[in-house]
Amino acid sequence: MKETDAIDKYITDHIDKEPEYLKALYRDTNVKLLRPRMASGHLQGRMLKMFVRMIKPKNILEIGTYSGYSALCMAEGLEDDGKIYTFEINDEQEDFTRPWFDNSAYKEKIKFYIGDALDLVPNIDVAFDLAFIDGDKRKYIEYFEMVMKKLNPGGYIIADNTLWDGHVIEEPNSNDYQTIGIKRFNDMISDDERVEKVILPLRDGLTIIRKK
Repeated sequence: MKETDAIDKYITDHIDKEPEYLKALYRDTNVKLLRPRMASGHLQGRMLKMFVRMIKPKNILEIGTYSGYSALCMAEGLEDDGKIYTFEINDEQEDFTRPWFDNSAYKEKIKFYIGDALDLVPNIDVAFDLAFIDGDKRKYIEYFEMVMKKLNPGGYIIADNTLWDGHVIEEPNSNDYQTIGIKRFNDMISDDERVEKVILPLRDGLTIIRKK
């Protein structure tokens, strides 16, 4: 076992347990879906729930639903009147994900949309207190600018995958548009005076951003 694997196990052994429903979802994600690593998993899921507990948002925006693991974690942390609006661009994902929402204890807190968030979110009359960006890495800057228009002052954005397996410190190939997109996003955020920001080296990198 690699040292990092041992540390990961130590961490998950010493934090809140992964709920059985989420454990079943994570197994099903790994069995039935391509790229199961895209699911948040135990550690990141518990962290997302904790962020929601700390921030106490009324409305959460999620860009990139995938199997629904992260949305369920955030819904778990919401207060009774809270809502999460989650957007998945891949319509083939709906048959897998929607039943996991509908059969969960948090069904009433989750509004699940299929379509491009860049098209749909501007037409929703909701102001958000927290946004989780985990969609197409090539569009992170577009997502960010859209979210800023819908985010309340003092609201937070969590952007996933911002270290991108360490590729952010390499010179990407000219056709590696995802790495290029993440690097451009990171550079832009670092210079954006509208926000406070910090990168956490958790899993594939999480950038925590606060709108001033």
